[in-house]
Amino acid sequence: MNDPYIDLAKKTIEAYLKTGKKLAVPSGLPQELMDKKAGAFVSLHKKDGSLRGCVGTFLPSKENLAEEIISNAIVAAVHDSRFPPVRAEELPDLVYSVDILSRPKPAKKKEIDPKKKGLLVITPDGRRGLLLPDLPGVETAEEQITICKRKAGIAPDEKVSFQTFTVERHGKHQE
Repeated sequence: MNDPYIDLAKKTIEAYLKTGKKLAVPSGLPQELMDKKAGAFVSLHKKDGSLRGCVGTFLPSKENLAEEIISNAIVAAVHDSRFPPVRAEELPDLVYSVDILSRPKPAKKKEIDPKKKGLLVITPDGRRGLLLPDLPGVETAEEQITICKRKAGIAPDEKVSFQTFTVERHGKHQE
């Protein structure tokens, strides 16, 4: 059975690489994609498991979840500053995942669980670093905090607050 979240991300990237245009929201999507508003991350991996692009929003920024996925899929494929833009010839070798985020909630350090919850680290001046949950190689709260700080350019000893969130993951093990 195909996952409509994964299918939407994949169709979006294929259409964008072919036409240079953003995919219009297709008809026939599940109602929750049209009604729900949430932050979403689209991740692209090569079949060997290495990351090829990952971009998302931790709060909703679009009219609905379908629009959120379409927008973030394009950015993950062609505007993730860590990678060159995806080329059409790479498409057959990509594996997609889509994470739908719950609203972040304030958390204490002892409540951080990198296997079950994503983490948002925030400085008083508003810099933020985010890490999704249940990522390979991230076993402890300290590792999750360190990675979030590094991603945001936050010094190891800077004062931060924490917010955690859960994800509804689509496509984690898809080939």
